[in-house]
Amino acid sequence: MSNGFSYLLLLTFFVVNCSLLIVHCKMLYLAQVTRNIASGNLELHLLAVEESKLQWTLCHENFLPLNSDSEVTFVEGLLLLLQLDENNHIIRCRDAKDWVLNLVREYLVEGHSNANLNIPEEQSRIEKWRQELTSQSQDLTRIRLEIETRREELQQLEENLHFEREKLKGNNETKEFNN
Repeated sequence: MSNGFSYLLLLTFFVVNCSLLIVHCKMLYLAQVTRNIASGNLELHLLAVEESKLQWTLCHENFLPLNSDSEVTFVEGLLLLLQLDENNHIIRCRDAKDWVLNLVREYLVEGHSNANLNIPEEQSRIEKWRQELTSQSQDLTRIRLEIETRREELQQLEENLHFEREKLKGNNETKEFNN
């Protein structure tokens, strides 16, 4: 039996067994099997998490240890799609090759339409971002003007203080001269 076939058989066994678990919170992750430099053990490097149907967010330096007692042997560099529960336990695991190829077919191959892309939804998201940026820009402009006004007020107070000091200094010199 070839090494690739035995891997596929073990992965299928693992996926079938994991599919039987029922949990409430499921998060889909794209992960890569990597080797921990310090321990030498294999671990899962979480690369991205699905936020919604067409929106993913990159994960930064998130790693999950692989159980050494697992019946499945993973190959370093393998890309996987994982469903994790709220405790980061693997609910479901499958090879990401078909998923990645489907992405390439749907979005990157010339001549294919982006039928799955919800244009009105994307336009709405873009408009929301534009409004948020406009609001933030207006807030920053308002804050800048407030700071400028306060700076001018402080300058005026400093000038008044300097004028009052000179006036008091002049009054003290006049009193000393008269005494």
